[in-house]
Amino acid sequence: MLKKKVAVITGASSGIGSALALLLAREGASVVLAARRADRLRGLEATLRAEGHEALAHRCDVTRRGEAEELIARALSAYGRLDILVNNAGRGNFASVEDTTDEMIRTMFEVNVYPLWYTTRPALRQMRSQGSGHIINVASIAGKIGFAYNSAYVAAKHACVGFTHALRLELLETGIHASVVCPAGVLTDWAASTEGGPILEMFSQSAPVITRIAAERGIPLPPVEGVLPPETVAKAILDCIRHPVAEVYTHRGSREFALLAAGEREAAEQRQLPAALGEREIYARLRRK
Repeated sequence: MLKKKVAVITGASSGIGSALALLLAREGASVVLAARRADRLRGLEATLRAEGHEALAHRCDVTRRGEAEELIARALSAYGRLDILVNNAGRGNFASVEDTTDEMIRTMFEVNVYPLWYTTRPALRQMRSQGSGHIINVASIAGKIGFAYNSAYVAAKHACVGFTHALRLELLETGIHASVVCPAGVLTDWAASTEGGPILEMFSQSAPVITRIAAERGIPLPPVEGVLPPETVAKAILDCIRHPVAEVYTHRGSREFALLAAGEREAAEQRQLPAALGEREIYARLRRK
């Protein structure tokens, strides 16, 4: 069903974006690969073309409106249509609310939120003329649930979820779909490249502390599946392209926990208490270092 379809993927140089590009190309779609790391994009483009697929690498910083708009224009110039737009580019932060700088707040929204408009506006003009299309925004389970020590990222991903819900209402009965993807932990370089320092160190050091606190207090931890490879998330997105839905939860237990948090916030926070206390201890230790 994807033959002759055209897909634009931001953040395509690694992780979920790269894995999804491989899947879509192997399903017959022409893929336009966008990211800032031109060398990685060219490598992925070469891999796909060597397999006989249609791929176009386009170095692009989607935080710049002009470059994001040029990305959509380049795709239309090359292929004459646009069927799938995947807004996947993003980055996290690592800081308490008190330690979150104005610069962190700004950059978190510049990379995770503003590009949703920069790419979607020109894409929609083409999709409306076609009478079809699918816009997929990769948020995070952090767009549905709060997490400590990355509040700017959590706020930005909540904005991504809200943007998608509003967009869906504008697109009802137009033939154009909009979906938001809410992964939990994914095996990418996200946790090693957060602003404010790598949050990966806190995750690794806090895990045994969290387990101990949960056991001591008799609190069952949230039943959300652990870290998954990006290929698993990419397959879930491919399923959404085939059978569009409003929200995609890629990890077992994450939908149920998001629903608990939406309806009974205090109950969800009680399940998160060991993580909050364990991470507080490790954050203070890391800050002292």
